[in-house]
Order: sequence, then structure tokens, then C-alpha cells
Amino acid sequence: MGKTMLARSVAASVGGSFKRIQGTPDLLPSDITGTTVFDQQNHTFDFIPGPLFANVVLVDEVNRATPRAQAALLEAMDERAVTVDGVRHPLPSPLFVVATQNPLEQHGTFPLPEGQLDRFALAIDMGYVSPATEKEVIVAQLHGHPIEQLRPVVTPEEVAGVQLAVRDTFVSQPVLDFTLAVVTATRRHPDVALGASPRASVTLIRCAQARALLKGREFVVPDDVKALALGTLSHRIVTSNGFGQDPARGRKIVQTILDATPAPVTDGGHAPPNAPVSPAAPPAPSLTR
Repeated sequence: MGKTMLARSVAASVGGSFKRIQGTPDLLPSDITGTTVFDQQNHTFDFIPGPLFANVVLVDEVNRATPRAQAALLEAMDERAVTVDGVRHPLPSPLFVVATQNPLEQHGTFPLPEGQLDRFALAIDMGYVSPATEKEVIVAQLHGHPIEQLRPVVTPEEVAGVQLAVRDTFVSQPVLDFTLAVVTATRRHPDVALGASPRASVTLIRCAQARALLKGREFVVPDDVKALALGTLSHRIVTSNGFGQDPARGRKIVQTILDATPAPVTDGGHAPPNAPVSPAAPPAPSLTR
């Protein structure tokens, strides 16, 4: 369905290092994080970094790896570091982990642990394209692949600047209360066994801040939260009644909650004159080049 190509396209558009991990049943945690080897010449133990040490890491078919191998991503995605043989190794900044997965009904797949699902900011479902779009895909690949023409549009330093600028986007109290009401409702829904975590609340606010920045605003409005609630909350919900991890059912539940939760009538407000601004935040680069 083009999941891997979408991830590769993102990686090709962001300057910096890129590594790819193929999810297989025999994948080991050390194949992801790296390992320590003994240097016989110098009589020292040296750490050999794994593919996680990159700015953009693509984990292809992540649910074909065993839960033990998947667990190697937990510390990296949450703390931007890995611990090998008791030694903590920081990962490059910025770090993006992009993963693709196949439907659980397919052979050779393992369900992702709830803790790992909670560390993915967004989940996107990709289905069949229309015949017209499929025809365009075929024609575009007759004499090569379009990804070969993709070039970076930003540098890692610019990406880090944008990340800092996102955190300075103002969030008013009504918008914050609305976000918390939506997240809290997932924990009280009768069809939900495990609702969204506090990490989900932080992620939803952060994504809403990013959307506001992309829209050219310095403040978040309720529509930013509503536009991103499905992508940030649906995959984190564990439904009851024997459904377990069911993203499609999760999206329906989140949409029901959004329809039932009144949004505040506000333009989002503006940051007060004395609003804190990160002193290390460089100017955000143009996003239209």
C-alpha cells in the first residue's frame, strides 16, 4: 500500500542520516540498539552503534519482529537514548522513528505492546488507492522511481529549530481543558478497556501546536485538537468485549467522543506579553521552500 515508500519519502525530505530496520522473527534487540565487542588488539570493550543511531529510522514491518525485539525501541523512543551493558548512549537529535506494520490477521505478525503503541505520536491507516491514482503510480514508475528525485528540503538543525518553535506555540486554558476532556473520556468509555495515557495528552497538545504553527498561528484553537485526535489517540486505545487492539474501532470511539464533547467557543487566545520563550530557540525556517 506504499507504507514503506511514504516513510522513505519522509526520510529523503529531511536532511541527516537515515537507517532502515527490517522486522523479522529472528531480529534481536542488539540488532537494533547495537552491541559491545571486545577489541583484542587494544584489550578494550568498544560499543558498536546499531541502526537506531540516525536522525530518521525506518522500522519496516515492525509487527513481524518479536515483542522482545520490539521492546528495544521503548527507551529510544521515550528518552532518546539506549542502554547497552549498563552504559547509556544518547541518540542523535533530531530523532524520528517511522514504523510500518501489516494487519494482525496476516501470518507471522505479533501485536505491538501497549507501551510501544503509546510512544508513537501518530498512526496513519493506508488502504487501497483509487484506480486513477494507481494508474498515476504505475506511469510514474515506468522509467524509474520518483523517490530517486527527492532531495532534502530542511537540515537537521532547521528541524530542531522548528521543534523548539512548536513548544512556544500558545495553548489557552479552554483549549487545554477541552483536550483533557477528550482524553479523559477515552478512559471512561464503556467499550474501552485501556484508555489514552497522560503521554497521549502531551502528544495531542504537541501535535496541535505543530498544526497551529503550520497554519501560521502563534496559538492553538480547538480545531487543531479535533483534527489530530483521531491520529494521536485511536491506536493507543485497547477496546473491551474481546476486540483488543482494533485501530478501526478505536477511531470510531474517538470520533464519538469528539462529537459528544463541546468545544470551547474561542479563537485560541494569544500568548500574553510575558509568555515564556525558549532562549535557545533559533528562528523557525521557512516551511514553503
